[in-house]
Amino acid sequence: MKTLIRLAAVFLTLATAGSALAQATGQYTGAEVLPAGSHLFGGYLDASNDVVGLIAQLRLSFYPGVDFGFQGGPARISDGGSTRGTVRLGTDFKVAAHRARADAPLDVAMGGMLAVETGDNFSVLSLGPTVVVSRGFHSDRPGGVTPYASASLLYSNIDAPSQNGSDVSCPLRFGAEIIATPLAKIVVEVEFRLADDFRDPTNFIVGVNLPF
Repeated sequence: MKTLIRLAAVFLTLATAGSALAQATGQYTGAEVLPAGSHLFGGYLDASNDVVGLIAQLRLSFYPGVDFGFQGGPARISDGGSTRGTVRLGTDFKVAAHRARADAPLDVAMGGMLAVETGDNFSVLSLGPTVVVSRGFHSDRPGGVTPYASASLLYSNIDAPSQNGSDVSCPLRFGAEIIATPLAKIVVEVEFRLADDFRDPTNFIVGVNLPF
């Protein structure tokens, strides 16, 4: 019940935010939610057959069991035989639904995303709920890895010279955070965009997360 109340409150917050919100291109982190009062900065390169982009992310937590991410960056898109530059801006949130313990070692989080990608005569608005699961593998020595998987139900609307309309898709993301140092985690991720009429079917991401 507490989880449902948190989800409703956060959805209301995002729905009334009033700013342009964006096409989130990846999961970037596992299901474990940041502790209240902590922060994380991330930088990522994502690439697919027709898109190359850079994304920066700031994640933070104001309340136990909930964290927020704000993303933005430029991209270059091949569209109908030409190329165009776009800007992507977005936000997402996660609510801890289950915390890993000895008899159930998976972290589970639910949340949602709102996003927009915009350029000259081109815009894509996307939003939808997300669920993510992950499991951390750590030892007494420095290092460790946290594999994760997420799924979204994404509604998108596109306005471009070559396309105009709406779409519902199911992006599946599989990745891992690899602890390089106590202050840096390497991120690798692949995204499969099922039933997506607007975007490339597969997207690859590599980057770094820096807690602070």
